[in-house]
Amino acid sequence: QVQLVESGGGLVQAGGSLRLSCAASAYIFGLNAMGWYRQAPGKQRELVAGITDGGSTNYADSVRGRFTISRDNAKGTVYLQMNSLKNEDTAVYYCNAESRSSKGTVYVYWGQGTQVTVSS
Repeated sequence: QVQLVESGGGLVQAGGSLRLSCAASAYIFGLNAMGWYRQAPGKQRELVAGITDGGSTNYADSVRGRFTISRDNAKGTVYLQMNSLKNEDTAVYYCNAESRSSKGTVYVYWGQGTQVTVSS
């Protein structure tokens, strides 16, 4: 079973930067959109940024201009560069990927999550 493995989380001071990476454990046939979600304590999981296989991106209003999502289609990896981090960015960040089989079945994959903590 294919897994998404995240790395790059940690503790950083406000105003600092972190780069998250997410790689699939094996080749995913028909890989389409990839993205990053986050969930803060007591809150629902929310979309942070997404990127299509063609490179089109979308961002949550709260991170636009500070975060940048990118991907390497050959490697099946997705990245999230986070700059100018704020306390409110503290959350568990989850990698997400969607694929579509030749028959049109959609599969959704999730990573295990990586903690990002921003301190004052």
